[in-house]
Amino acid sequence: MGTDTRCGWARNPLAEAYHDAEWGVPIHDDRKIFEFIVLEGAQAGLSWDTILRKREAYRRAFDGFDPAKVARYGARKVAALLANPGIVRNRLKVGSAVRNARAFLSVQEERGSFDAYIWGFVDGRPIVNRWKALRQIPARTPLSDTISKDLKKRGFSFVGSTIVYAHLQATGVVNDHVVSCFRWREVQRRRS
Repeated sequence: MGTDTRCGWARNPLAEAYHDAEWGVPIHDDRKIFEFIVLEGAQAGLSWDTILRKREAYRRAFDGFDPAKVARYGARKVAALLANPGIVRNRLKVGSAVRNARAFLSVQEERGSFDAYIWGFVDGRPIVNRWKALRQIPARTPLSDTISKDLKKRGFSFVGSTIVYAHLQATGVVNDHVVSCFRWREVQRRRS
């Protein structure tokens, strides 16, 4: 296969750009990690392409994904978000983003950073899988089950095991690029 072979799920220019630059790259920036928590929760029941199209509107609506600001959102701000056509206007998902910001801050206070918390589940080293085909990639794993359970105990919502596994893939805790994808090897060398 050629050097430009990519994972088969990236089927349009927006998904290709996301796949080629971000997906699977180990992230150690708490604000970026929080962004993915919000976006993965918003994606529940929808396509990731829908969320990618709305991502810039989410950044504006959620104050650049600053968890300290989002944690202070009150009823007026939530009402404004629910009226914002640029984001997924689901009361449960918007409320979840605010609750998750508060829980996120608690984890930061306890662990020093959310990065230390989430990467602690893998001793700071990404899990590098060696899938040959997309159909081999699981929707959830024992690791995502464990993290999901712990997040829920800490007050997070919209963090079921499947959502958590997608989060782990997006933030590079797990490298699930197929081995024929040019990014499989590249993301093992990158950190953000």
